[in-house]
Order: sequence, then C-alpha cells, then structure tokens
Amino acid sequence: MTEPARNPARRDQDVHFNLVGEGPPRYHTRTDKPVQYVSVVDKTGGAVIGYVWAGDEDDAAAWVPRDDAGGRALAEGGHWHARLRGAKERGLLPSQALAELVSSPEGNRGRVLPDSLTDAPDSDAIDTLAASDS
Repeated sequence: MTEPARNPARRDQDVHFNLVGEGPPRYHTRTDKPVQYVSVVDKTGGAVIGYVWAGDEDDAAAWVPRDDAGGRALAEGGHWHARLRGAKERGLLPSQALAELVSSPEGNRGRVLPDSLTDAPDSDAIDTLAASDS
C-alpha cells in the first residue's frame, strides 16, 4: 500500500508552534546583596542539614543543602524549593516567604531551627557556610 503524495503547502499548515514562557515565576538563586537565612535541622538527629535564605533587593531566595549532610539534605531540598516557588507564585517578597517558612517550620525530614534567623552579606556567604564542616 502506498501513501498518498503530500502537498508541501499542506505540510506547513500541519506544523504548530506553541510559545512557551520561562515557566512559573521563581526567585533568583544568587545575589550579591544582603540576605537573611534560617538553619534547617534534621528532625531525627538535630544536625543542620541546610539553609533557606532570602533577599528582597534582588528578588532572590533559595535552599542550600549542607555538603556534609548528604542525600537527606538533597531530598529535603524539594520541599523547601516547592514552598519558595509557591510563595513567589502568590506574589510574596522573598522576606515574606522566609517569614512564612519560619511561622510554619516543618519540612519533610527537617524543620526550621527556632530563633536561627541571621543576616549574611550575600548568597555566597550561605554557600560557604554550607560547605564548611559542622
């Protein structure tokens, strides 16, 4: 059985392009401006597994796992990323998102350490903190 001959003009009409935006709104994940951060501790052992930081000047916020916390910290990151993404989608400033996380501190494997809200000069300082030994 042979296929019918295709009309090149018709083929062009069959092609559809959908413009895809940049995806859902997200906070920037780097800033050289001052930030605030909180420590997230493992619910079972109490060790710091990562940090959530935020800075309004560059509309930036992110989760940073501690290097020495391993897979547990990486897995926990999905929870904190999702909460930050949801806050951004609702139009919250990064500082408001951080305040929301502090007021509802429970994650899947971790929780925000009470009274851990601290200032840092920029997001690189949080990366350095996460890379240091416990």
